[in-house]
Amino acid sequence: MNKNATQRLINNSCLLSSRYLLSAVALLVVSGCSQFQPLQRPEVALPEAWPTPLAQLPASTASLASPVAWEAVVADPALKALVAQALANNRDARIAALQVAQLRAQAEGRGASRWPTVNVGLTSSRQTVGANEPIQSALTGGVQIMAWEMDFFGRLQSLREAALAQYLSAEQTQQSTQLSLVAGVATAWLNLHTTEALLALTQQTLDSRQQALRLTGLRHDNGVASALELRQAESLVASAQVALTQQQRQRALDRSALALLVGQPVDQPLTDAELRPAGDPAQALAEVAVGVPSSVLLSRPDVRAAEQQLAAANANVGSARAAFFPRVSLTASLGSASSELSGLFKGGTWGWALAPQALLPIFDGGANQANLAAAQAARDVALAHYEKAIQTAFKEVNDALVSRASLAEQLRAQSALVAAESERLRLSELRLRQGVSSQLEVLDAQRSLFAAQQALLQVQTAQVLNRVAVFKATAGF
Repeated sequence: MNKNATQRLINNSCLLSSRYLLSAVALLVVSGCSQFQPLQRPEVALPEAWPTPLAQLPASTASLASPVAWEAVVADPALKALVAQALANNRDARIAALQVAQLRAQAEGRGASRWPTVNVGLTSSRQTVGANEPIQSALTGGVQIMAWEMDFFGRLQSLREAALAQYLSAEQTQQSTQLSLVAGVATAWLNLHTTEALLALTQQTLDSRQQALRLTGLRHDNGVASALELRQAESLVASAQVALTQQQRQRALDRSALALLVGQPVDQPLTDAELRPAGDPAQALAEVAVGVPSSVLLSRPDVRAAEQQLAAANANVGSARAAFFPRVSLTASLGSASSELSGLFKGGTWGWALAPQALLPIFDGGANQANLAAAQAARDVALAHYEKAIQTAFKEVNDALVSRASLAEQLRAQSALVAAESERLRLSELRLRQGVSSQLEVLDAQRSLFAAQQALLQVQTAQVLNRVAVFKATAGF
């Protein structure tokens, strides 16, 4: 090779290297134009403390704590078994789990879009090029890459991030569903036992009133009691019978509601052994510690789900912005071509094709601008939902704390009322035996004591249900 040829070869090599270098630099510059912007968590004003001072709450609740597992809160073995069965069999929990699996698969599909799709194909065609020309056959076979989009402007990345955020939101929604399920089972179980206690109290009251009615009837027959006293006693017996019927119906409804939550088959009803508490139902759930608002509210699964929905909406804005920029795709093939099948893949039939394409929208009637405006509006809606989720969470936690602070005092007052009404009934019966008062005074005392006892059971249940509310509101799971 002479000196001039050598110099030309060197110059051509340098020129080729320079072109590759410029192409690489241009690719890096264009890659930096991605329209995807990661979401920055919005600043939300949260108070530094709850309006209800933690000093007013029991000592076990006045400490900073992270969410706790439901097994640490549910103490009763029967309730624990029911909750575990509900988490395994409840249809809402199953639907939430399947939705997570569906969105995970969709996110994986979006993630695969970054890679080219490689196919192996064999095609054939037969055509004529004129009326008197023979039919021509063409066969091709080989490897093909069809319209692989090179994501210079972040369109595919934005779509992948949106799908991933939807999947993460579904995971948080599943956790929120399970949290609500645990709270729902505990609430239904406690309501059932309250109904059982009210039913037992009503049956005891009915027996007592029927005995009093018999005595009043004897006193009326002997002219000692008036007809008014007799009718009053009959009225009290009838009202107790009405209350008993109501409680029996409510017990059946409570059992049915609990069975639905647990996911028990219709032909396998819950047995009394499965429902009976091992001890005092009031001790079925432990107290839940409460932290500062920011740590409590932002850790709730419903708030985290709303945040992921906001991230998905933000990623969709990036995808809508990328639609204004060129879409670069590449189609390539490598294979063999022949007019006969026997000639495929033989020497001299091999070839390749490379077809890059870049499309820049010039006029679309405003479709891209409308899509961007819609994506931005959807992001604003998601932001409003996120802020509302935090506000709702704050209200739920604060309401639960307010109730906890007042229910203890209400329980003490109601217990004192029951004690006073019990003493009143004892004194009224004593006065009746001594002939100082009438039967009407005793009947009125019985009615007041029954109402006070019913209210006491309801307050006791409300106090335990408040533990469920605090557990759910503080995202314990």
